[in-house]
Amino acid sequence: MPGMACFERASPALKEILLKLHRSEKPMELDHHLHEFGSVEYHIQSSASDQYKTYLSISTPLLSHGPQLSYELPNSAIEVVKGMYPDVVEIVEPAREGYQLTLRLDFAKIPHGKDSVKIITLISTVQAVILSSQLKELLRNVSLQDESQGNYKPIKLVYQPREPFFVIKQPAKLKAVYPMRFKENTDVIIATAFFQELMDVGSSEAWSKAPHCTWSPIPPPELRGELLEDLSTNGGFVTFDISSRHVQGKRLDKTVWSLLNFYAFVKHHVKCTRGFIQRRMRNRLESLVQVLHKEKLKEEEHIKKVKGIPLNISVTPLKSNIT
Repeated sequence: MPGMACFERASPALKEILLKLHRSEKPMELDHHLHEFGSVEYHIQSSASDQYKTYLSISTPLLSHGPQLSYELPNSAIEVVKGMYPDVVEIVEPAREGYQLTLRLDFAKIPHGKDSVKIITLISTVQAVILSSQLKELLRNVSLQDESQGNYKPIKLVYQPREPFFVIKQPAKLKAVYPMRFKENTDVIIATAFFQELMDVGSSEAWSKAPHCTWSPIPPPELRGELLEDLSTNGGFVTFDISSRHVQGKRLDKTVWSLLNFYAFVKHHVKCTRGFIQRRMRNRLESLVQVLHKEKLKEEEHIKKVKGIPLNISVTPLKSNIT
């Protein structure tokens, strides 16, 4: 999917804090809460009495299959986190109260230099790792589908409560369908134009290897029978076809992250486009005001000149006929 690289897996703010702690020459006392995306929270704790041990706790929404949002971490996510530099990262059980996961980071095991940035960057992707693990398992199974005929029942996935999307397994491929909703009519117009452009770009030769994208104002046939509230949209439905080659090797990470961030990507595009249009309109209005102001000054100057010109009218005195 074009353009999705702008959303980093590593949290920039978390990465900055961890690098600062690692590079500090003196032990730092730190008890800091960090909030991202409105629903993700990190709690970073460091004690001056033990400069090498830092505790990182995470609370994040999880991808849920049902109407109730899940809170407990899936085993697949825990296993992936355990595989993150085992010498540096250790899972603390139980997690700190109010969080799903607490990690003990041993900074003494992190070398200085370029390797430290690489390791801490990976640690800063922990929220992305947790979120992606469930969808990865689903996509890995695409290449294992049997040749049976017919489609599978759509799986409703929820990360943000108002932004569910559907994954539909089919023989040798998978469909991801996004019902698009917007608060403002202007956003619907901008988004619809973007979806049309996305289809045009996706059908070009340059993007022939990307997942095929389609947009429709009505639900695709695969969603027949789903809840009306999930199919009521003002922005239509965007569908991506995911084949086995899109989930092989390193492509799996990229595909998963793109699918999880599609809603955020569309919102970002709509917001930027709206801002661009507003700036253009404001600049155009300012230009028109300047033109009108100049014309007004010219008119006033002309009136002053007219008023300042003496009237060259000679008056001949009347001669009296009285003698």
